[in-house]
Amino acid sequence: MNDALIVLITGAMAFVVSLVAFPQALRFAITHGIVDNPNARKLQRVPVPVMGGIAVYAGVLLAACFICGVTKEWELGINVVAMTIMLVIGMWDDIKNLPAIFRFIVEIALIWGLMALTGNYIDSLHGLWGVYELDVFIALPLSLIGGVGIINAVNLIDGVDGYSSSYGILANTLFAILFFSVGDVALGLLAVACACACVPFFFHNVFGKKTKMFFGDGGTLMLGTLMAVFVFAALSHESLCNPLKEKGVGIVAFVLAVLAIPVFDTLRVMSARIVRGKSPFHPDKTHLHHLFIEMKFSHLGTSFAILMIQLSIVLIWLASWLLGASAEIQLYIVLVLGIGTTFVFYKFMKVQQSGGPKDKDGITQGTKVWELMCKVGRNTRYGRDGLWLFLERLADWRWK
Repeated sequence: MNDALIVLITGAMAFVVSLVAFPQALRFAITHGIVDNPNARKLQRVPVPVMGGIAVYAGVLLAACFICGVTKEWELGINVVAMTIMLVIGMWDDIKNLPAIFRFIVEIALIWGLMALTGNYIDSLHGLWGVYELDVFIALPLSLIGGVGIINAVNLIDGVDGYSSSYGILANTLFAILFFSVGDVALGLLAVACACACVPFFFHNVFGKKTKMFFGDGGTLMLGTLMAVFVFAALSHESLCNPLKEKGVGIVAFVLAVLAIPVFDTLRVMSARIVRGKSPFHPDKTHLHHLFIEMKFSHLGTSFAILMIQLSIVLIWLASWLLGASAEIQLYIVLVLGIGTTFVFYKFMKVQQSGGPKDKDGITQGTKVWELMCKVGRNTRYGRDGLWLFLERLADWRWK
């Protein structure tokens, strides 16, 4: 069968199944009261069903069965089982609000199991700083910390409409390009399946009024697990990505570029919580997407802005490689961009928020920079008319 046709069938299958499964998952969530209720740290004003992850999973699962049949890469089933476990844990958390320590233990066990069963983990730097294969006593703890960190970083971006699913589409597309370029067809197709399965959810999550549903912890933990699988596959000493180092590609830099915003924003938020004497898992409203909401951006505007920042980091990394930068320079560029667009930008804008003159009531106003960003943010807010109303009606079509 033609390779392009296989990609097309895989993507179409994941998209259609996710599209068909969405209303079933929504109906089940509403019937059983599985909703995300508003509170002081949530941005929605009404309860919203929270089983979007199961619709995406349905599309990925059926597509994965097709992929295994076509490629005969049955090891792919291990990755799907890992995604299934985290989907179930996340849905359980959405319903019962599990203790953070329990989820943390499950994540450690899951990552350990993935490493043991697939043989893939972070044990190669692909020549970065002259280092190739890492000692097992360094590789194992690094992989555990990295795997669990990636799962939680992706889990924590689910704060505004369209963000988690649009990031899922972008990240999976980028990993698909990586894996197809080195001949890892099975993982490339799995990435295509997840990207396409996220599209129907994104549409309903952003434009649906009656059919709005959140990804939920089930969806984000599943997506985070898949990102960890891809990272392990790319940074294993047996990875098919190894030949890319001969072309000057900094694989570590690429992987970090794709995960830059979730990873660095999570590091910033958790370190700030620890400094304040709180648990790093204590929920608050200090993520990057909360900052954009404070700057009057709409949910879709916030998602778009952060996604463009994320894509810009990847494109700048790509430019550095094309211009002949070494793997080390590529990594330093990604580190500077990741830290700059999360730690530095967030701190700078918070200073601008309360750094202006006082009004007649003695209340401190924002600076001109803050007001400019708020003006930009307000321009992302559209009334529910015209094209938006058409898309809303399309999303809610035939829903009773």
